[in-house]
Amino acid sequence: MKLSAVLDRWNNQSLARQFLLAGGLVSLAAMLLVGAFVTSLIEAAVTRNSAASTALYVDSIIAPLLPDMKTSNTLDDATTRALDETFNQGALGGKIISFRLWRADGTVLYSTDKDMVGKRFGPSEDLQQAFSGQMVAHFGPIEDQESETERALQRPLLEIYNPILQPWSGEVVAVTEFYEVADGFQQSLYQAQLRSWLAVAGVTLAFFLLLSAIVFRGSRMIDNQRAALKQRVTELSELLAQNKALHARAQRASQRATALNESYLRRLGADLHDGPAQLVAYAALRVDSETLTDPQTPASRREEEITSIKARLDEAMDEIRSICSGLVLPQIETAELPDVLRRAVNAHRQRTGTEVTLTMAEAPLAISPSAKICIYRFVQEALNNSFRHGGGVGQAVRQTMRSGNVVIEVSDAGSGFDPDTIRPGGLGLAGLRERIESLGGTFNITTSSTGTTVQMSLNVQDMEQAS
Repeated sequence: MKLSAVLDRWNNQSLARQFLLAGGLVSLAAMLLVGAFVTSLIEAAVTRNSAASTALYVDSIIAPLLPDMKTSNTLDDATTRALDETFNQGALGGKIISFRLWRADGTVLYSTDKDMVGKRFGPSEDLQQAFSGQMVAHFGPIEDQESETERALQRPLLEIYNPILQPWSGEVVAVTEFYEVADGFQQSLYQAQLRSWLAVAGVTLAFFLLLSAIVFRGSRMIDNQRAALKQRVTELSELLAQNKALHARAQRASQRATALNESYLRRLGADLHDGPAQLVAYAALRVDSETLTDPQTPASRREEEITSIKARLDEAMDEIRSICSGLVLPQIETAELPDVLRRAVNAHRQRTGTEVTLTMAEAPLAISPSAKICIYRFVQEALNNSFRHGGGVGQAVRQTMRSGNVVIEVSDAGSGFDPDTIRPGGLGLAGLRERIESLGGTFNITTSSTGTTVQMSLNVQDMEQAS
């Protein structure tokens, strides 16, 4: 469970951070391995070169003092004294602090430590390797059994095993073991190791930084593309949701438009039936009355009846014209907003004989024809409702601009009404709301006992795009 949590957390990290962690660990491990390998090679090479120089120097001084080690297994007193003088007072006195001459069987033939002379030890691996003809050198802790005195000095020493060869045959006849004071050698070795570590660390760091720059650039590009793709998906999701909402709204608007059209037709039929149809029916009945069909009817009475019939027919024609004038729009496609408002207000004044106050602010020039028709119908229907339900008292139309929106208000000083009593399918208010909201506008009603205000708002930019 913990491993899966760690993996999930790791996968949630960015590509750059994953590379920084994993690449950093790998680079550190590689640097340690390469550094250790290089420093070991440097230490071995420096140790061998320094030991070879010292061995050559010591051999050049000691070799002439030694007898033929092929025929002699011991050293005489003269040779021993010569070696003592060489290591105590000669050129090697300050350079070599300990010297031994080994025989092949592990016997110490000579030593600067006289207690070691004549002792026999089991040949060590280094001693065996020297008797095979190879020089052996070590720098570091001394582990040989016979080197107690050297270990007690607590000084950096370079231990060297150098084979002594017979001149004419090249055969190893003895091995010299000596310890050189390595203060300068130790400092040189540490400096070389430090330089190697710095070089390895610098190369590793430069390589890691170069790769990190490439990976960070790629990761930043991927993150930017991912963010852009995520933003694009979000925008597409929002557009999809908007399209879905608009589709649903369009379906509802289509359904309500169908119902409103039916309501318009019913209203038009009711107006024709209750108005002109009744008057025409009355005139038709009076035409067949006894007053006109009876020859005995006085001419004055007959003329009076004809006048009454004509008056009813004229009244029917007036109502038909009034209904037609409400259905037919004036030429407002090319008119500007102030002219549209004036025509709507003047038409209402002529039809009802009531007074309407018109107030206008600066209006935009570019308004689509659909927006003009919407505004005209809004003012027409709002004034009709005000006249029917509010008695036409204090009627006013006001046009303003608010935050780039055209705002139209139609108000009166009537007694108001209760919005809860309006049927959901009421023709006038429902028709106004549907018409305005279909253009992206808003519709509001405020009513009280002191009057009613009906307000609509349309966005100018949307209307300019529509035009």
